[in-house]
This record gives sequence, structure tokens and C-alpha cells, in this order.
Amino acid sequence: MDWNTLATALFGADHGIAQAGDVLHGSVRFDGAALTVIGTTNHAPIGVRLALEQARVVLDTVAQHPGRPILLLIDTQGQMLRRRDELLGINRAMAHLGMSIDFARRRGHRVLGLVYDQALSGGFITSGLIADACDALPEAEIRVMRIPAMARVTKISEDRLTELSRSNPVFAPGVENYVAMGGVRALWTGDLAAALREALASASSEDVRAADGQARGGRRLAAAVIQRVLDAA
Repeated sequence: MDWNTLATALFGADHGIAQAGDVLHGSVRFDGAALTVIGTTNHAPIGVRLALEQARVVLDTVAQHPGRPILLLIDTQGQMLRRRDELLGINRAMAHLGMSIDFARRRGHRVLGLVYDQALSGGFITSGLIADACDALPEAEIRVMRIPAMARVTKISEDRLTELSRSNPVFAPGVENYVAMGGVRALWTGDLAAALREALASASSEDVRAADGQARGGRRLAAAVIQRVLDAA
């Protein structure tokens, strides 16, 4: 689904979200209340400029509209793989984006992520996975690393990783696997406005991803390990 069709389904034809290059931004009304929308399109690679531009909107919302919910519309191929951005400190820019989202959450803003097209690698980690909750459309594509790349990093053969992916969501791309692991809370189907309404109503600052992954069988040990670490602190 393209972003404009999605925005129309959520907020009506006069939604007020604008596209500037690969960046989406707007202030919309939903159920009588204001909502800040920010996101990307065209499978945008997140480089220094896009990371700082999104962080600015998040921080402006915190400063100018205390408590206003923020919706992140996610469509990214991951971080920008370009020497210029590496030299400019893309790691710091993306960390700044993630910290800005976390800061908004700590200041009482409900921050929701919605993967409506593609979510890969660092571009997803520093946005949807830092939000209070991240949902997705069923046709979305989500992965952090393809199996061939995973094989190069882990030195485990592609055949073995492919075999593992059939029974363990951690090794497999796909939106259903991220639901099983707890990274994606729910899939939005049918009435998308109703799904957003439910997401806003149930948003919590408490991170339940590990608990969801345990309950759904996708990450069986993460919650227990996290608790042991917390207990030992």
C-alpha cells in the first residue's frame, strides 16, 4: 500500500500529510485530537540528513505540543551505505534519532510505529523498534539481515541457517516472524482507522516485546534472561 492510500484510509482525503523527497510529515486530526505523523517512503535509505530531519520533528513536537501522540510511518531499506554519510557520523545521527524517540516517550508522548511497506536493518531498529509499540500491514516486508549476509557474519552455512529459519523465527525474515518474536505487536487488517484507535488506546511505555516473544514462542529465553540481568543489577 502506498503512503497516500494509507493516510487517506486513516485520516481521510484531506489528511494534511505532505511528502518532501523521501520524507513524510504532517499534523493530522484523529478522533478530535492532534497527532504528529512522520515517516519515509520510496524505501528510503536513512542517512545523516534523513535521520536528523526526523529527529527534529520529534523534538519539535515535544517542545511545542507536549503529550501529543506521534505516528511513525516506516518504509526504509535501512541505513545509507555511502562513504559520505559514514564520514559525517551516520552512527551518531541514527543514535540521535533513536534517542529523540525515546526522549519523547519518557516525556509522555505515545509513539507508535507502523511498517506499511518495507523495514530493514538500522532504519527499522532506530525507529519502529524504539517506539512504544510497532505494528505492521500484512503485506509489509521486515528483516534485519538476509540469510546470505547472516551466513557471512556468523560463518554458519546458508543451508544450515535456512533449515533453522523453518523452526526459529530469529533466523527468518518476514512480518509473521517478527510478530512471533514480539518485535511487531500486531498486524492491521480491515478497518485501519479502528486499528490505529486500538493501538493508541493500548500503547504503554512499558516494553513488552520480550514477554510477547516468549508468549508467542518466537523468543523463548529473552524475557527470562532480561529478568535475571535486572535481578542481578
